[in-house]
Amino acid sequence: MKKVICKVEYDTEASELIQKKAFGEFGDPKGYEETLYKTQDGKFFLYVNGGAESPYAEEAIKRMSPAKAEEWQKA
Repeated sequence: MKKVICKVEYDTEASELIQKKAFGEFGDPKGYEETLYKTQDGKFFLYVNGGAESPYAEEAIKRMSPAKAEEWQKA
């Protein structure tokens, strides 16, 4: 997935996958996934996707600061 936020392109295929977290079972409408990526420029972003009843009913990209990315990894 690609998305431009504040004139910066975030691309899951061109970025380094750092960590992936899954919540719920496959096919669970409340289940979802969060995947942390790092761009070649060192920017972090979270790719999210989930079932119809999850917090991420539609796939999205959310940019993150390095501090928030580190915090997310520890959670």
